[in-house]
Amino acid sequence: MNFATLGLVCVVLSSFCLVQHDASVHDQHMADVKKHGAEAMGFDQDKTTHHFRLYKDGGAVEVQANDSADTASIGQIRDHLKQQAKKFAVGDFAAPQHTHGQVPPGVDTMTRLRSKIQYEFQPTERGGRLRITTADAQALAAVHDFLRFQIEDHRTGDKTSVE
Repeated sequence: MNFATLGLVCVVLSSFCLVQHDASVHDQHMADVKKHGAEAMGFDQDKTTHHFRLYKDGGAVEVQANDSADTASIGQIRDHLKQQAKKFAVGDFAAPQHTHGQVPPGVDTMTRLRSKIQYEFQPTERGGRLRITTADAQALAAVHDFLRFQIEDHRTGDKTSVE
């Protein structure tokens, strides 16, 4: 085997190891998000589905039970979103911080401009929606940053553009 071939083999093996490492780091991160999310939210993350929506006037956090007969999860989702509406309104973002292991982008501005942001719980058939609205441009940008982070970290596949 010549040096060029040996070098190529080393590059390929190194690339494979990096991809495997990245995959295991990602898997561990997602396991942590699920575990911490269950602690912060009070319901099983595998029995529910999250969606994050960006709107021209703010956005929404939507959570639903995967099974329409799962009344326990539906109740837990509704309780959590009602509680979060109240907590977010006073600048308490401890639950998302615990879930993600960091302060999500936008939270500092959302806390500072909390009087310019409205949070409203809306029940849905299998859970609920936390509707976030604002007319303030700076608050709106922060809400969108917060929701985009959620989309990316939860890997929901939701659109990151405004609807």
